[in-house]
Amino acid sequence: MLFRNRFLLLLALAALLAFLSLSLQFFHLIPVSAAKDGVSSKSRKRLMPNPVTEPPVTDPVYEALLYCNIPSMAERSMEGHAPHHFKLVSVHVFIRHGDRYPLYTIPKTKRPEVDCTLVANRKPYHPKLEAFVSHMAKGPGASFESPLNSLPLYPNHPLCEMGELTQTGVVQHLQNGQLLRDIYLKKHKLLPHNWSTEQLYLETTGKSRTLQSGLALLYGFLPDFDWKRIYFRHQPSALFCSGSCYCPVRNQYLEKEQRRQYLFRLKNGPLDRTYGDMARIVDIPIKQLRAANPIDSMLCHFCHNVSFPCTRSGCIDMEHFKVIKAHQLDDERERREKKLYFGYSLLGAHPILNQTIDRMQRAAQGKKGELFTLYSAHDVTLSPILSALGLSEARFPRFAARLIFELWQDREKPREHSVRILYNGIDFTFHTSFCQDHHKRSPKHMCPLENLVHFVKRDMFVALDGNSTNYYDACHREGA
Repeated sequence: MLFRNRFLLLLALAALLAFLSLSLQFFHLIPVSAAKDGVSSKSRKRLMPNPVTEPPVTDPVYEALLYCNIPSMAERSMEGHAPHHFKLVSVHVFIRHGDRYPLYTIPKTKRPEVDCTLVANRKPYHPKLEAFVSHMAKGPGASFESPLNSLPLYPNHPLCEMGELTQTGVVQHLQNGQLLRDIYLKKHKLLPHNWSTEQLYLETTGKSRTLQSGLALLYGFLPDFDWKRIYFRHQPSALFCSGSCYCPVRNQYLEKEQRRQYLFRLKNGPLDRTYGDMARIVDIPIKQLRAANPIDSMLCHFCHNVSFPCTRSGCIDMEHFKVIKAHQLDDERERREKKLYFGYSLLGAHPILNQTIDRMQRAAQGKKGELFTLYSAHDVTLSPILSALGLSEARFPRFAARLIFELWQDREKPREHSVRILYNGIDFTFHTSFCQDHHKRSPKHMCPLENLVHFVKRDMFVALDGNSTNYYDACHREGA
């Protein structure tokens, strides 16, 4: 009898403990085992929290880490999401090149030692890295618009050259390409198996880092692509303005913006003292140090975990870096408030936005043409577009940033087409100037293409001065 009572007591205790354990897991008070990609093995719909959370106030080191964009874990993105009755028609991708070696050096200091050869067993790594190098070796002689045909197709220097793409930069865009492949090709079947050159539009500036970034993304998107079907066009301007680059008023806005930057820098006492201390360390005049743009080189040290340079007079350190980076962030905030850059952005981004919506309209009309468009560009390309679209909350373009325009057709109403705007995987459609109020007054879950068309063809000029009605008038108006 005694043993029986003990057995029942233990059984009841075990049942109680099991009940408590299940209850705690149900209310998320203790962790549950996660399956691949951070999804609970019991419920594939519940996502584990992101371990990288934003600090409560702006932290220059945290912002610098975001800017570096070091490849680490699989990225969650919102590309390709739409109601089930929508069909994806075309995709337009704008990228900033990947991680690069600095364009400037700090005088009298040793250049950061970064290897720009592609090595499979060195971090960061991508499963397609070796295959990418092998495929690029078959590319010389392929059909590229001059002067792109004279550029190397992948980085290959033991000590990086100025502005050269690094292995990190290649891996960043291999990841971008693979992500877009999983969404647009495997899920939405955007390109047919026998796609033609006309269905793939590729354009890049004449820098090796942009051509190589475009090729890395393209290889991730279309592994082992047929070189005979690839044609990269050359874009002489970083604004991708093609034959519409002459715009005096745009240049006036840029000059005013540069003047604002100069005056804002003069008001920053800690920044001035930091530059003075750094100039003393490297033994050069402070004006020469500023002209050398030290943050460019310091970001390379930071992103590649290389010690900041030292001299006999001391070392440049993290405190110097924090002050300069914090000033950059403060400058971006004032830039948005003063609106001078906004005027420059409207005129700077109009040609490429106008070209993009023309392509979208042709696709919406069922005309044959590009299904996937890739512009491999710079931060000075993406930043004006983001500003012109009204995305003030979007961060300055990081290395390997991507901005995507998606065109969708409503299968239930085939004549209706909608657009989505995504930046680094985040859906910003209803934060844009042309669609921020749409969802408040319309039951539609997608933004009509007509909204974007009206914005580019008319509203951009209204936002600029209210008088101009076209790009030429806006660029040449008096008294700007």
